[in-house]
Amino acid sequence: MLDHLEIRTRRMGDCVAFYRRVLEPVGYGLVVDGPAKGFGHDGRLDFWIVEGDPSLDVHFAFNAVDRPAVDAAFAAADGHGGRRDRAPALAPHIHPNYYAGYARDPDGRLVEFVSHAPA
Repeated sequence: MLDHLEIRTRRMGDCVAFYRRVLEPVGYGLVVDGPAKGFGHDGRLDFWIVEGDPSLDVHFAFNAVDRPAVDAAFAAADGHGGRRDRAPALAPHIHPNYYAGYARDPDGRLVEFVSHAPA
């Protein structure tokens, strides 16, 4: 995953539901459920959602262990206010094993799910 990232939203319920669904296939879950919502994996807290004014110019990528995890996260993106943006595909212009899919969260931010593992 990322070291950590904090986003702001005006739609907390929708954002939390969206991220719970799309992060589960890549091994992350809601760990802190207070005013700030913290998602993590293996004892780390990497991703936070807080109430506030969202910025639409954010793009962030979540690391997935393999291509099926990318596909599963992308498939989970519809609903809870989110939507699919670009279907998972190889991006050989980045590197030969760069496999990524893209979604939009409830505030319109571009969310990428990427694996660097070979097929």
